[in-house]
Amino acid sequence: MTCGVQFAPSSSPPTRCDVCEDERQYVGWSGQQWGTLEDLQRDHINEIREDFGLTGIGTKPSFAIGQRALLVRSPGGNLLWDCITLLDDVTVASIRELGGVRAIAISHPHYYSSMVEWSRRFDAPIYLHAADRQWVMRPDDAIQLWSEEIKALWDGMTLVRVGGHFEGGTVLHVPAGPEGKGALLAGDILQVAQDRRWVSFMYSFPNYIPLPASEIARIVAAVEPFDFDRIYGAWWDRNVASDAKAAVRRSADRYKRALAR
Repeated sequence: MTCGVQFAPSSSPPTRCDVCEDERQYVGWSGQQWGTLEDLQRDHINEIREDFGLTGIGTKPSFAIGQRALLVRSPGGNLLWDCITLLDDVTVASIRELGGVRAIAISHPHYYSSMVEWSRRFDAPIYLHAADRQWVMRPDDAIQLWSEEIKALWDGMTLVRVGGHFEGGTVLHVPAGPEGKGALLAGDILQVAQDRRWVSFMYSFPNYIPLPASEIARIVAAVEPFDFDRIYGAWWDRNVASDAKAAVRRSADRYKRALAR
């Protein structure tokens, strides 16, 4: 219930959650609690609405980490970026009206959520970076692990492994985003700050563990070859509206100066 990641079916709840017990996450203050998708469907719904030119899908009331997924609508087929735990018939019908889902790609393990459920309902493969294979709590044949530094998709979209928060931390580059300008869908691998002109980078956000300067340089270098004017973060309206590539550079410089102090 704390991380929202679905485990394989079992006759009783697992004894522990590796995702929550990792130092990048946490066990809830009331202890580890478990639920089912059916439990969640009884008292939560999904909201589907535009988020700065893309289609966002988020759960109300907020559940677990509270991220929203993004549906990138494209001529060659729609891509679901990141994932949320709740899936129900209403959500499936709404997304099918928008063209369905050709494939699912996820930035890092905290957003694996109910990815297998989503995959089965839309008959869509799931693209995860192989460096994070140990965090797959519900294995499935639909999961396709890639190990390169970049993975080309369709219509010019590209998955880029940047690391940082997780070794396989991934962002999605969309060359023709809203208004025809490039966009970077970053989850919280590049965390859009409260001052949305900036981003930040952390090993653990809830436990306030920073990354070393070498990792910041690696992230910046990984996205440097790509043109993007916007960054879409992990939550509603948490987006860098313009000049996003420059925002990454100056944010990295500020971060490294802070480490040096």
